[in-house]
Amino acid sequence: MGVESMVIAFILATLVLIYFLIERSKFFLHMMQLEGYKGDRYRKWLYKNEKAYSKRLQKNFIYIFLLTILFMIGARYLEEYENIRKAISFAYAVLWMFLMMPTLNKKEEEVKKPLVFTNRAKRLFTTNLILNTIVLSIVYVFFHKLLGNILYFPVVLLLGTILYYFQSESLYVSNIIIKPVEDRINMYYYHKAQKKIETMENLHVIGITGSFGKTSTKFITGTILKEKYRVLNTPESYNTPMGLSTIINNELSDKHQVFIAEMGARNIGDIRELAELTKPKIGVITSIGPTHLETFKNLDNIMKTKYELIEELPTDGVAIFNYDDEHIKKLADKTFKEKILYGMEDREKLDIFAEDVEVSERGSTFTIKDKKGNSIRCTTKLLGKHNIYNILAGVCVALAMGLNFQEIKRGIEKIKPIPHRLNIINPGTGITIIDDAFNSNPMGAKAALEVLSQFQGGRKIIVTPGMVELGTMEEDANREFGMNIGKVCDFVILVGEKRTIPIYEGLMEVGYNKDNIFVVNSLDEATKVIQKIAAPKDVILFENDLPDNYSE
Repeated sequence: MGVESMVIAFILATLVLIYFLIERSKFFLHMMQLEGYKGDRYRKWLYKNEKAYSKRLQKNFIYIFLLTILFMIGARYLEEYENIRKAISFAYAVLWMFLMMPTLNKKEEEVKKPLVFTNRAKRLFTTNLILNTIVLSIVYVFFHKLLGNILYFPVVLLLGTILYYFQSESLYVSNIIIKPVEDRINMYYYHKAQKKIETMENLHVIGITGSFGKTSTKFITGTILKEKYRVLNTPESYNTPMGLSTIINNELSDKHQVFIAEMGARNIGDIRELAELTKPKIGVITSIGPTHLETFKNLDNIMKTKYELIEELPTDGVAIFNYDDEHIKKLADKTFKEKILYGMEDREKLDIFAEDVEVSERGSTFTIKDKKGNSIRCTTKLLGKHNIYNILAGVCVALAMGLNFQEIKRGIEKIKPIPHRLNIINPGTGITIIDDAFNSNPMGAKAALEVLSQFQGGRKIIVTPGMVELGTMEEDANREFGMNIGKVCDFVILVGEKRTIPIYEGLMEVGYNKDNIFVVNSLDEATKVIQKIAAPKDVILFENDLPDNYSE
């Protein structure tokens, strides 16, 4: 065995190590990004997630460790046989690469929110790369002087493997290192956006928040307002201080007359921070329910946080409330600013309401009325009664902005289904697919089942992993979800053996047929089940797609 072959083997192994370090650090960078670069949330994910340290990774790491120990013992005993030691060294490098290959967490399925190399992500990735380089350089220099040429390469590879194994911690440390820099950068762009808003005196800012429905309401409101104004919406779920700052700094301009800001929150004070940034003159609260209870702890804190939007409105601002929501009703009743109440129930107390509602699998038709007796008959392709509430919120904003009922009617007719939020997909097989995969919550899941129940002719199939981020309410909510599924669906495909146990229990409580329940571990497996059981005229509801950072 020549020296050149051994050197080539170790150079190749080193390159493999560098590649694996980069790929594994990208995986944890993605998870950190999904957790909003919040170290505490990232650690909470890390402690309960199986993707971070898979069984294969743990097993192969132990094999590499034992392989290195055996190599070092053998190399010591064979000091007099240089050629044999070189051959063993070469074999070690090859075996090391063989054991490393299966450990990389490569995701083949399409993810809901893929890793986006924003400037912040690039800075964190670079910081982690520098940290890895420093650690590897120290290891290389130290062991090169301590050990002979035959021994130090395997030791370096072993320590590199340990660094690879603990990339989760390396990235966490890198996030701590870069945080002071990020805080300064964030505040710069936050204040820059804030000043830009302040200078645009003729701009009308509308803030929309709620536990559910805020994204749909934002797009609906924007569509209606475009009948009279030049409107800029925040895209998709850009609802954080940095998300809003980015849109304001990069896209908002003098040509826009209206800026609609979706406002999300996980902690008390989050909505206030967003309102201080955007200075809304109109505030909408769509709904209040048990979302992000892991951070909010209880509904009272959620109510308090959502109401921050109303508190931050100017004295001449307009507060818009879904008065049919029992929690929002309490907030509306204590509000003394100008307010508009919408809903379908206590019509004598409402400013805007819908009646004569006809809901079907093709959409909804309904009449919108105000206190003055004005009315319009509207039709929408949006599915579900809950979307009528979202439209009513948009109508309230439009009226506050001076649109008449005919302009509003034209705007409603132009509303398009929002991706992954109860929109219909026709794959051309005779099977109808209802895509409600973006997020699931108790109210949304119930609404989705109501929509599914309206389809006639074929069998009804649901594919779901259940609901998450509901705190202590999660198990009970999923059990009730299972009971409701049992009343509507002919077949049930549950994704995830452990997390769907409460749904299964709920199905059993209503006497559901066990033979019609399929428990799988992935959407790929669910697809195979669908191929076996689905037939033309059937309807399949995909209810919730768990976040990429979720694991049993």
